[in-house]
Amino acid sequence: MDMTAEDDAERERNRAALYAPPPELARSGGGRRTGVSRSQVMDLMARVAAEDAALQAGRRPSR
Repeated sequence: MDMTAEDDAERERNRAALYAPPPELARSGGGRRTGVSRSQVMDLMARVAAEDAALQAGRRPSR
């Protein structure tokens, strides 16, 4: 790729295109989307905290 570039500016453009985020992420602001809502994350964190508390207390966590 660098060998086909005629000057440093073209090499830089090639490099920028190579390492640019996919177009769908670039349009959406660039952040990673996990497909999980904030409420789902909070629910998972609560369940993990409850399981951790049960393990700390020496009992088997309920499912």
